[in-house]
Amino acid sequence: MSIVQFENVTRTYTSGDHELKALDQVSFSLDEGKFVVILGPSGAGKSTLLNLLGGLDSPTEGKITVNGRDISTLSDNELADYRAATVGFVFQFYNLIPTLTVYENVELVSMITKNALDAKQMIAEVGLSDHLHNFPSELSGGEQQRISIARALAKNPKILLCDEPTGALDSETGVMILKLLLGMARDYGKTIVIVTHNQSIAKMADVVIRVKNGKIRSINEQENPLNADEVEW
Repeated sequence: MSIVQFENVTRTYTSGDHELKALDQVSFSLDEGKFVVILGPSGAGKSTLLNLLGGLDSPTEGKITVNGRDISTLSDNELADYRAATVGFVFQFYNLIPTLTVYENVELVSMITKNALDAKQMIAEVGLSDHLHNFPSELSGGEQQRISIARALAKNPKILLCDEPTGALDSETGVMILKLLLGMARDYGKTIVIVTHNQSIAKMADVVIRVKNGKIRSINEQENPLNADEVEW
């Protein structure tokens, strides 16, 4: 069942007399519960695509439908509601609040979404129950990233958007994070979308979308994606 549809989506940015088409007539659809990798070099349009899907930006032209709802014409307040209810975000840098404990960082989402999952349960899912009362500065980079994933999942989003989630991590920790994300797609039916320039991560994906110069170059469905342990970095 399709949960995301982009129909002829263009995003143009204007600076003075100069126009830049970050995305140009992009169309694709994603099914629920899939592990999706958007692959391409810097400046290809990957982050613009992610921002549009996440409701952080709106298209100049075209239509974006998520879970049956056209989000391309929503007001700022409606987009805020959409972000709170439908999507979770995981970034390369963890965006944890340094003055809050691990538990408090994850529990925060219960204030912005009605269907939040239990914070302690999500922290347990990422294997950090022993660190509930630690502050982010007391954790390693990999542990902080796992907490940012727990926080995103606690929102109980239908779609989890990840922008270079392993970019700042060593290979061993990166594999751990990818296993965790893949498990969320397989065990919880979440649609996971990862933006990366790392070709190796694409081998794990159900769907690989390659982007270059603002256009979709290819969309490949992989029948036998690798497990995280099988990926060579």
